[in-house]
Amino acid sequence: MRRLLAAMLVFSVCATANLMTASAKDTLAQNVSEHSWVFVNGYMDESRILQTQLGFHGSKIALATSGSGIATRTIDSYVFTDSNVDEAGLTISANYDYKPYTPPFTQSDLRNALCAKNYEVGSVFSESYSIDKDLIKDTKIFQNKTASVYEISSEIQGTARIGARVQKNADTVHSYIMGGTYVGYAQIRSEIVVGNSSILTLPCP
Repeated sequence: MRRLLAAMLVFSVCATANLMTASAKDTLAQNVSEHSWVFVNGYMDESRILQTQLGFHGSKIALATSGSGIATRTIDSYVFTDSNVDEAGLTISANYDYKPYTPPFTQSDLRNALCAKNYEVGSVFSESYSIDKDLIKDTKIFQNKTASVYEISSEIQGTARIGARVQKNADTVHSYIMGGTYVGYAQIRSEIVVGNSSILTLPCP
Protein backbone atom coordinates (compact mmCIF):
# COMPACT_ATOMS: atom_id res chain seq x y z
CA MET A 1 0.00 0.00 0.00
CA ARG A 2 2.85 2.37 0.86
CA ARG A 3 4.54 1.60 -2.47
CA LEU A 4 1.28 2.36 -4.27
CA LEU A 5 0.90 5.69 -2.45
CA ALA A 6 4.55 6.59 -3.20
CA ALA A 7 4.09 5.72 -6.87
CA MET A 8 0.90 7.81 -7.03
CA LEU A 9 2.71 10.71 -5.35
CA VAL A 10 5.60 10.55 -7.86
CA PHE A 11 3.10 10.40 -10.74
CA SER A 12 1.26 13.41 -9.33
CA VAL A 13 4.48 15.44 -9.03
CA CYS A 14 5.52 14.53 -12.60
CA ALA A 15 2.08 15.42 -13.97
CA THR A 16 2.14 18.76 -12.16
CA ALA A 17 5.63 19.51 -13.45
CA ASN A 18 4.56 18.66 -17.00
CA LEU A 19 1.49 20.88 -16.73
CA MET A 20 3.60 23.74 -15.41
CA THR A 21 6.08 23.33 -18.27
CA ALA A 22 3.30 23.30 -20.85
CA SER A 23 1.65 26.31 -19.24
CA ALA A 24 4.93 28.26 -19.13
CA LYS A 25 5.60 27.49 -22.79
CA ASP A 26 2.06 28.55 -23.72
CA THR A 27 2.51 32.05 -22.26
CA LEU A 28 5.15 33.02 -24.82
CA ALA A 29 4.00 35.56 -27.39
CA GLN A 30 3.27 34.19 -30.85
CA ASN A 31 6.03 34.71 -33.41
CA VAL A 32 5.13 36.92 -36.37
CA SER A 33 7.00 38.64 -39.21
CA GLU A 34 5.81 41.20 -41.75
CA HIS A 35 7.14 42.60 -45.00
CA SER A 36 4.97 45.38 -46.42
CA TRP A 37 5.19 47.94 -49.22
CA VAL A 38 2.53 50.57 -50.00
CA PHE A 39 2.17 53.38 -52.53
CA VAL A 40 -0.73 55.80 -52.03
CA ASN A 41 -1.84 58.86 -53.95
CA GLY A 42 -4.69 60.12 -51.78
CA TYR A 43 -5.15 59.52 -48.06
CA MET A 44 -3.73 56.93 -45.67
CA ASP A 45 -4.20 56.12 -42.00
CA GLU A 46 -2.34 53.13 -40.57
CA SER A 47 -0.97 51.91 -37.26
CA ARG A 48 0.98 48.99 -35.81
CA ILE A 49 1.65 47.69 -32.31
CA LEU A 50 4.22 44.96 -31.61
CA GLN A 51 5.02 43.56 -28.18
CA THR A 52 6.47 40.50 -26.49
CA GLN A 53 5.02 40.72 -22.97
CA LEU A 54 2.15 42.28 -21.05
CA GLY A 55 2.39 45.51 -19.08
CA PHE A 56 5.73 47.24 -18.61
CA HIS A 57 7.76 44.12 -19.43
CA GLY A 58 9.37 42.96 -22.66
CA SER A 59 9.79 44.85 -25.92
CA LYS A 60 7.12 47.17 -27.35
CA ILE A 61 6.92 49.15 -30.59
CA ALA A 62 4.13 51.45 -31.80
CA LEU A 63 3.98 53.18 -35.19
CA ALA A 64 1.23 55.34 -36.69
CA THR A 65 0.97 57.43 -39.87
CA SER A 66 -1.96 59.46 -41.21
CA GLY A 67 -2.52 62.22 -43.72
CA SER A 68 -3.04 62.98 -47.38
CA GLY A 69 -0.66 63.27 -50.31
CA ILE A 70 1.68 60.88 -52.10
CA ALA A 71 3.31 58.26 -49.88
CA THR A 72 5.67 55.37 -50.52
CA ARG A 73 6.78 53.27 -47.60
CA THR A 74 8.34 49.89 -46.81
CA ILE A 75 8.13 48.15 -43.42
CA ASP A 76 9.91 45.06 -42.12
CA SER A 77 8.82 44.03 -38.63
CA TYR A 78 8.91 40.98 -36.39
CA VAL A 79 8.22 39.59 -32.94
CA PHE A 80 10.25 36.55 -31.88
CA THR A 81 10.18 34.81 -28.49
CA ASP A 82 11.38 31.51 -27.11
CA SER A 83 12.91 30.33 -23.83
CA ASN A 84 16.08 32.39 -24.49
CA VAL A 85 14.99 35.22 -26.81
CA ASP A 86 12.44 37.99 -26.30
CA GLU A 87 12.66 40.65 -29.00
CA ALA A 88 10.76 42.80 -31.47
CA GLY A 89 12.08 44.87 -34.35
CA LEU A 90 10.81 47.29 -36.98
CA THR A 91 12.51 48.97 -39.94
CA ILE A 92 10.69 51.60 -41.99
CA SER A 93 11.74 53.41 -45.16
CA ALA A 94 9.30 56.09 -46.31
CA ASN A 95 8.81 59.14 -48.55
CA TYR A 96 5.83 61.40 -47.82
CA ASP A 97 4.80 64.34 -50.03
CA TYR A 98 1.87 66.29 -48.57
CA LYS A 99 -1.03 67.61 -50.59
CA PRO A 100 -4.74 68.01 -49.74
CA TYR A 101 -6.98 65.19 -50.90
CA THR A 102 -10.75 65.23 -51.43
CA PRO A 103 -12.31 61.88 -52.33
CA PRO A 104 -14.37 62.03 -55.54
CA PHE A 105 -18.12 61.66 -55.24
CA THR A 106 -19.17 58.17 -56.25
CA GLN A 107 -22.29 56.05 -56.11
CA SER A 108 -20.47 52.76 -56.57
CA ASP A 109 -21.75 49.91 -54.42
CA LEU A 110 -19.16 47.44 -55.68
CA ARG A 111 -17.29 45.92 -52.74
CA ASN A 112 -14.92 43.07 -52.07
CA ALA A 113 -14.03 41.60 -48.66
CA LEU A 114 -12.17 38.67 -47.13
CA CYS A 115 -11.57 37.47 -43.55
CA ALA A 116 -9.37 34.53 -42.52
CA LYS A 117 -8.80 33.11 -39.02
CA ASN A 118 -6.49 30.41 -37.73
CA TYR A 119 -7.50 29.40 -34.20
CA GLU A 120 -4.53 27.04 -33.83
CA VAL A 121 -1.93 29.83 -33.95
CA GLY A 122 -4.20 32.74 -32.99
CA SER A 123 -4.16 34.86 -36.15
CA VAL A 124 -6.85 36.94 -37.84
CA PHE A 125 -6.47 38.73 -41.16
CA SER A 126 -9.01 40.84 -43.05
CA GLU A 127 -9.11 42.97 -46.19
CA SER A 128 -12.00 44.91 -47.69
CA TYR A 129 -12.33 47.22 -50.67
CA SER A 130 -14.86 49.85 -51.74
CA ILE A 131 -14.26 50.25 -55.47
CA ASP A 132 -14.60 53.68 -57.10
CA LYS A 133 -13.13 52.72 -60.47
CA ASP A 134 -11.23 49.42 -60.46
CA LEU A 135 -9.59 46.76 -58.30
CA ILE A 136 -6.88 44.27 -59.22
CA LYS A 137 -6.02 41.88 -56.39
CA ASP A 138 -4.20 38.65 -55.72
CA THR A 139 -4.51 37.30 -52.18
CA LYS A 140 -2.91 34.02 -51.08
CA ILE A 141 -3.56 32.36 -47.73
CA PHE A 142 -1.93 29.30 -46.20
CA GLN A 143 -2.94 27.96 -42.79
CA ASN A 144 -2.18 24.83 -40.78
CA LYS A 145 -1.78 23.90 -37.11
CA THR A 146 1.60 25.62 -36.73
CA ALA A 147 1.62 28.58 -39.12
CA SER A 148 -0.37 31.12 -41.11
CA VAL A 149 0.84 33.01 -44.18
CA TYR A 150 -1.12 35.94 -45.63
CA GLU A 151 0.07 37.49 -48.90
CA ILE A 152 -1.58 40.54 -50.50
CA SER A 153 -0.98 42.10 -53.89
CA SER A 154 -3.61 44.75 -54.63
CA GLU A 155 -4.07 47.80 -56.83
CA ILE A 156 -7.18 49.91 -56.33
CA GLN A 157 -8.84 53.20 -57.13
CA GLY A 158 -11.19 53.51 -54.20
CA THR A 159 -10.78 52.60 -50.52
CA ALA A 160 -8.80 49.67 -49.11
CA ARG A 161 -8.91 48.53 -45.49
CA ILE A 162 -6.40 45.99 -44.21
CA GLY A 163 -6.26 44.58 -40.69
CA ALA A 164 -4.45 41.84 -38.78
CA ARG A 165 -4.18 40.63 -35.19
CA VAL A 166 -1.96 37.91 -33.71
CA GLN A 167 -2.59 36.56 -30.20
CA LYS A 168 -1.81 32.92 -29.46
CA ASN A 169 -4.44 32.47 -26.73
CA ALA A 170 -6.18 34.22 -23.85
CA ASP A 171 -3.11 33.81 -21.61
CA THR A 172 -0.67 35.57 -23.97
CA VAL A 173 -0.18 39.13 -25.13
CA HIS A 174 -1.24 40.19 -28.62
CA SER A 175 2.13 40.26 -30.35
CA TYR A 176 0.99 42.13 -33.47
CA ILE A 177 -1.93 44.42 -34.31
CA MET A 178 -2.14 46.27 -37.62
CA GLY A 179 -4.84 48.41 -39.20
CA GLY A 180 -4.67 50.48 -42.37
CA THR A 181 -7.05 52.56 -44.50
CA TYR A 182 -5.94 53.75 -47.94
CA VAL A 183 -8.14 56.08 -50.03
CA GLY A 184 -7.59 57.17 -53.63
CA TYR A 185 -5.12 55.26 -55.79
CA ALA A 186 -3.15 52.65 -53.87
CA GLN A 187 -0.83 49.71 -54.46
CA ILE A 188 -0.40 47.30 -51.53
CA ARG A 189 2.11 44.46 -51.27
CA SER A 190 2.32 42.61 -47.97
CA GLU A 191 3.28 39.30 -46.43
CA ILE A 192 2.53 38.35 -42.81
CA VAL A 193 3.94 35.09 -41.45
CA VAL A 194 2.68 33.79 -38.10
CA GLY A 195 3.90 30.81 -36.09
CA ASN A 196 6.87 28.48 -36.24
CA SER A 197 8.57 30.05 -39.26
CA SER A 198 11.94 31.72 -39.47
CA ILE A 199 11.95 35.51 -39.16
CA LEU A 200 14.82 35.55 -41.64
CA THR A 201 12.84 34.42 -44.70
CA LEU A 202 11.31 37.76 -45.67
CA PRO A 203 10.94 38.12 -49.45
CA CYS A 204 12.42 40.83 -51.63
CA PRO A 205 10.03 43.71 -52.57
